[in-house]
Amino acid sequence: MKKKMRLFRPLLLALFCLMMIESRFTHGETMRYSNENQKKRNDAEKDAAEPLSRQYRVIFAAYAENSSDVRWLLHCAESRRHFAGSFNDCPFWIYLPDSLLSGTDKLPTTETAMNIEFIECTAPEKTADYFFGGKPYAAAKCETRAKDLTNVVVWLDPDTIFLDEPADFVLPEKICLKYRPVMHKNIGLLFSDSLDQYWSRVYELLSVPESTLFPMTTAAGGEIIRPYFNAGLLVLNPRCGLLAKWADYFDTLIGDSLIANLCRQDKRKNIFLFQVALTADILNSIGRDKMEELSDRYNYPIFFNIMFGASKPFDSIDSVITIRHEGFFSKPFPDWDQKLKGAPEKILWLKTNLCTAE
Repeated sequence: MKKKMRLFRPLLLALFCLMMIESRFTHGETMRYSNENQKKRNDAEKDAAEPLSRQYRVIFAAYAENSSDVRWLLHCAESRRHFAGSFNDCPFWIYLPDSLLSGTDKLPTTETAMNIEFIECTAPEKTADYFFGGKPYAAAKCETRAKDLTNVVVWLDPDTIFLDEPADFVLPEKICLKYRPVMHKNIGLLFSDSLDQYWSRVYELLSVPESTLFPMTTAAGGEIIRPYFNAGLLVLNPRCGLLAKWADYFDTLIGDSLIANLCRQDKRKNIFLFQVALTADILNSIGRDKMEELSDRYNYPIFFNIMFGASKPFDSIDSVITIRHEGFFSKPFPDWDQKLKGAPEKILWLKTNLCTAE
């Protein structure tokens, strides 16, 4: 018996070792799968907790006041798809009055392919006497909708065209706004000027402190002015609440009898009141350390010197990322494409697409 046990002992020992190895392997596999499942659960919890803002990198948005604006915005969206690189398929929200929304199904475009969404926003009746009075309200509506979907809203005017990838349309952690100055002084004030009745009343009504003011150089005129922001290009974080206040500030201004009277006396003050409200809003809402000025490669006012006068020509799109055409392509002067400097394929795109826009 003992002899038989001695014969089986190596076999039993080998069997025991195999059992131990299998046990460790099984335990290891169990632990690995357990760890993998835990990781999946952690990842799922992280995804669930991840803010919805990561759903979209950027949302482009604009307000169309009339059918002409809608058509220009479709060209803007097409230029984004053609030239904007990694931004070419970001959502594009077009706000417009109900009277226009009912006709968008007849437009000669496939908005789905360009990731366009038409959204109703009819301006309050009280804005009827003011130019561009619907913009602040559309912008406010956009901000409310976008704040849970993205970290960056790019608010554009309809006459914007993309010619390259807008790599600066991102916001560092501490920056709430990127902007461009107005094209020229117009109804603004030189930084060295005293306040006139119009701006004095604006600052008073909206409680704009003197400490927020800083010198700004106009894009086309080169004048050094008090802060006056261009409403045609804003890159902003919708959580800052900037656009909602824009509508509130515009409400306050149009409700003031002195401002209303000054706007009746000077049409320019009426036309740009919406932009004045925006300027006060930015100064009150965002400190200088939370805003950055975009370079002049953005909002480049093509042929602005010919249309409105400027301190320099605007006849080259070399290195330009977005242009503003101010309706130039509705009635362009002869041979403009021969006088415009830049990449031939971009000039051809402008000629082919925009000169037949109307």
